[in-house]
Amino acid sequence: MSHPTTPETGGFVRGLNLFDATMIVIGTMIGSGIFIVSADMARLINSPGWLLVAWAVTAALTILAALSYGELAAMLPHAGGVYVFLREAYSPLWGFLYGWTLFAVIQTGTIAAVAVAFARFLSVLVPSISESSYLIPPIHISTGYAFSLSTAQLVGVAVIVLLTWTNSRGLEYGKIVQNIFTTAKVSAIAGLILAGLFLGRSAEAIQTNFSVPFALGTFDPALGVAAGTVFGLIVAIGVAQSGSLFSADAWHDVTFVAGEVREPKTNLPKAMAIGCTAVVLLYFLTNVIYLLVLPIPEIQHAPSDRVATAVLARIFPSYGPVLMAIAIMISTFGCVNSLVLSGARAYYAMARDRLFFVQAGRLNRFQVPAWSLWVQGVWAAALVLPRTYNTTTGQYGNLYGNLLDYVISAALIFYILTIAAVFRLRHKMPHVERSYRVPGYPVTPALYILGAAVVLVILFAYRPATTWPGLVIVLAGAIVYACLPRR
Repeated sequence: MSHPTTPETGGFVRGLNLFDATMIVIGTMIGSGIFIVSADMARLINSPGWLLVAWAVTAALTILAALSYGELAAMLPHAGGVYVFLREAYSPLWGFLYGWTLFAVIQTGTIAAVAVAFARFLSVLVPSISESSYLIPPIHISTGYAFSLSTAQLVGVAVIVLLTWTNSRGLEYGKIVQNIFTTAKVSAIAGLILAGLFLGRSAEAIQTNFSVPFALGTFDPALGVAAGTVFGLIVAIGVAQSGSLFSADAWHDVTFVAGEVREPKTNLPKAMAIGCTAVVLLYFLTNVIYLLVLPIPEIQHAPSDRVATAVLARIFPSYGPVLMAIAIMISTFGCVNSLVLSGARAYYAMARDRLFFVQAGRLNRFQVPAWSLWVQGVWAAALVLPRTYNTTTGQYGNLYGNLLDYVISAALIFYILTIAAVFRLRHKMPHVERSYRVPGYPVTPALYILGAAVVLVILFAYRPATTWPGLVIVLAGAIVYACLPRR
């Protein structure tokens, strides 16, 4: 039986049921990372068994976090999610710093990255679409940076514009796109798992990977630790989390749309718990399949790190890469839609507090924050255009890739602060209704904080070039906040 949509106090329409909210959780989590990051993780860890342990650590941290966020979402079921949690637990400054980083890099940079990933895999079907097929060749603004417009960049921008427009036409449009593409991408991953299990198992891979699965491998010398030691293993797993945690990130974006979820005090915690559990289980099984089909050296050296493509090419030599390209296009298109839909609601909440463009705090005639959607879309599209240039190799990269590397550690800091807010708000607001409480409190949130803190320390110690700049981006937000007019 269908349920009529009901308006929220702020003007939003509560048009998302539990299934819709769960699809947003799954849709934002599954992009292109699961098909790629295992190659780099395998190079770091160089041990099949410990590679699976690294994914198990990601699964544990993600589920612990989701269970903890559920209490905050049930307690404060308003548009804005994490921004609202940090504002209420600490101060408007902390909420703004998160929102600033979200808008500057985390959400918009991810939208740009996933949209261009869509274009890269479209190039398998349409070879004329390429990052080296230029409409406007690179125009250098310095030795290491340039702007360009390739056919792949143009497709990425077009995807962003299209999905921003559809979401500006109302929640129903965004919801329909979300549900269709999320269902399709889950089916595609399930198909990959079944194909690998029943058609792709390799005696060579099983012998190589599982004869001594937990042997200590030789770790990346760039880590600066002794190879083949227990300490080296811990460091390698910690550094590898930057890939696996990023590929499983954004599950909390559903809290941004809390103002549009029916019965949010019960549906938001359920959506996060169900969605996160389903995705991390799919991710773990996908990596098991990688190891059943390919020996670990082939995983480590998969062309362009496209492990899933290499797996399907082994199972279906003639058309496996095409199947994988279609699956990843479905996945990335749906992921961009999820990110576009949810992110705009965080800026809407900031604007309502006079901490973002005032126009972003208004709803259009379709009762969605269209101005917020478009300012997000314009900045995400702008991030597609800048290129980095490696003077040694003569190759171009993408600036958003560097920015996302920088803010992984900053995002972890915000996650730790948000989960610490469970403790803070129980003390600060003891009488506020909590229809859902963290199971296993205080152990559950404490375990996440401890685990995430260990990963954070490892990243700052062994990946300083890609972690400390993230703090600079956050601190820049503090300067912006100080310049805002006091209200």
